[in-house]
Amino acid sequence: MSNPNDSEILLDSNPQNSAEQHDRVCIIGSGNWGSAIATLVGRNCARLPHVETQVSMWVYEETVQLEDGTERKLTEVINEQHENVKYLPGIRLPENVVAVPDLAEACDQATLLIFVLPHQFLPRLMPTIKANCHPSCRGVSLIKGLDFCPDTKNPVLISRSIEEAMGDDFQCGVLMGANVASEVALGQMCESTLASNFGPPADELTRLIFDHPPSFRVQHISDVAGAEVCGALKNVIALGAGFVDGLNLGGNTKAALLRVGLREMAKFCKMFFDGVEDNTFMESCGMADLITTCYGGRNRKCAEAFARQHLDEELNGTLHNDDGEEILVDPHHTNAVHKKTCEQRWQR
Repeated sequence: MSNPNDSEILLDSNPQNSAEQHDRVCIIGSGNWGSAIATLVGRNCARLPHVETQVSMWVYEETVQLEDGTERKLTEVINEQHENVKYLPGIRLPENVVAVPDLAEACDQATLLIFVLPHQFLPRLMPTIKANCHPSCRGVSLIKGLDFCPDTKNPVLISRSIEEAMGDDFQCGVLMGANVASEVALGQMCESTLASNFGPPADELTRLIFDHPPSFRVQHISDVAGAEVCGALKNVIALGAGFVDGLNLGGNTKAALLRVGLREMAKFCKMFFDGVEDNTFMESCGMADLITTCYGGRNRKCAEAFARQHLDEELNGTLHNDDGEEILVDPHHTNAVHKKTCEQRWQR
């Protein structure tokens, strides 16, 4: 485990730690998770000696309606009320977190970019980011998902896509873990995993920007691929967990699903990516994130609602086939139909 007190030892060897150049942090994204992580990063940047106090948070400008009926620009509300009233209402943001609607201005001379937005928006943003950040800039992605190569159809790490778009030996790590945004924002205790290969002292200095004990503890590993792919695949397993809950199949079935799911995640990681380590799956980015997503994540909730809707149709004597056509069912045989449907869905 990294020691937070190590920062005093590492500062002298940090090439960016000088009177002229401290780390300048920019958060790219301001949704629910982006605003939640901004609460921690903002507090840390206000106290750490190796970073500038102000944290720029790029906000896609939009108009919001306040409780009194007036309409304001979201950036104005965030900077005046220090609250993202649309995406994280009720949580106060640190005053040193400044909402900036202009992307070029937000990442101007930034030395640490924190990517936390839907990955489909990245391609059109990357040229502006590349043109305005500091030459020594590095990145950390909080984006959970995967890209796919159009030619080989193989999975591609989003962090790798960011590195290729930035060029010039840009390095991008990831922050993954059992981190439900609302719980993080409320200060409830949780862990997270920073996976990066920036080298000393940058790995530890980056960890300190996220680490906020006792409520948010960050461990460092070097397995970027394993951590990032876990963050994507756990959502697939969570859909299965939602189906299990929606069909009332019980805790034993759900436990079996999680066990098999974790094993399949490891198999997938090692099949498509080099250097994946077994220990990664025991970190917060692995087992812990899988558990919390399979019990409280949005994917699980969506799958449960879907399954319950179909179960209600069965119990009411009505089913629909894959073409959406209605099938009449004898209500006295719904248990048999229910069992057969479960078997078919499990086989698929």
